[in-house]
Amino acid sequence: MSKVSAEKQQERNPRGIPKAPFIADVAEFLGPDPNPENALKEFQAALAKYRYMDHNLTQRRRGLEDKIPDIKKTLSMVDFLQERREGKNGDHGDDDLEDDLEDEEDAAKPLTTTFELNDTLYAEAQLEDTDTVYLWLGANVMLSYKLPAAVSLLRSKLEAAQNSLSTVIEDLEFLREQITVMEVNTARVYNWDVKRRRELREKEAKEGQTDVKAG
Repeated sequence: MSKVSAEKQQERNPRGIPKAPFIADVAEFLGPDPNPENALKEFQAALAKYRYMDHNLTQRRRGLEDKIPDIKKTLSMVDFLQERREGKNGDHGDDDLEDDLEDEEDAAKPLTTTFELNDTLYAEAQLEDTDTVYLWLGANVMLSYKLPAAVSLLRSKLEAAQNSLSTVIEDLEFLREQITVMEVNTARVYNWDVKRRRELREKEAKEGQTDVKAG
């Protein structure tokens, strides 16, 4: 009998998740000595693996969907600090001189902002002109970075998180297709077995009637 667990014969997606084979012909799949019970056990084991992966990837997707807005918010703030520190770039005419002076005065003033203490509590703070920020890296680790390095780090982390989210969504769609295929396979083998057993009972009943008449 063909084995669902024969991973060498199974196609896989780019992350190595095996593709579920669709059982078009149940009788051919089970072979000359059919054992539907074993096939159904294999299907249930495969379904359990697919659902376990689906659960883990769903949790990872939620984590990434929470993480990406935080990275974007942090990157936006660091970009603002860097732009504020650098001021306006490029050549300016005499008409813009007063505007430039005003911008320089604004940049010299401390920046008043609010920061989050928890989900519903914010506090006000004044930020002096600085070229350094501190970023949480996870696992209770915080490191200081110069503004350009912080921007570069955050952009790379944002790109990596967005790519990971795209991959996770693709894998989830693939997994749900495989779960559907295995559920259909289970139903087809179960129905085939029910029909086979009914036909065997009918055949045995006819043979019994023939024996009674012959007696």
